[in-house]
Amino acid sequence: MSTNKRERVAVYPGTFDPVTYGHLDIIRRSAKQFDRLIVAVLNNTSKNPLFSVEERKELLAEVTRDIPNVEIDSFRDLLVRFMKSKQANVIIRGIRSVTDFEYELQLASTNHLLDNEIDTMFMMTNPKYSYLSSSIVKEIAQFNGAVHELVPPVVEQRLREKYKEKA
Repeated sequence: MSTNKRERVAVYPGTFDPVTYGHLDIIRRSAKQFDRLIVAVLNNTSKNPLFSVEERKELLAEVTRDIPNVEIDSFRDLLVRFMKSKQANVIIRGIRSVTDFEYELQLASTNHLLDNEIDTMFMMTNPKYSYLSSSIVKEIAQFNGAVHELVPPVVEQRLREKYKEKA
């Protein structure tokens, strides 16, 4: 019997602008299921993010430093190509609502059509984060509202700094 076990590698893609406790919940739970979890920051040229790709990668690295099998990376190509380059075959997606599921099902079907070796694993968000989105966090922070229950302290600090710079 062969002892060459194939490493189980998953990719959790997203914009993470900024990373929230909801994202971290999905990251922590996913990391338990795979040998390696690559958190991949999407460099989406059609969006106007608050944080640069490098800043988002730095924040993710900071808040996941205690999870040894998590890697932070970025991509701007098709997700399935990025996954091939990383020898990954599972996409992790967090689901907050039925609306999320409908959208994510379309993406999963398309990715599977592009590469039938790619599977998508949907993870239900912890109910205490079901309302949480990066957009909501940015809107609250922009008006100097409390976000300490929504994002890690380092993210809250960086949000405050970003909005001071913009003021």
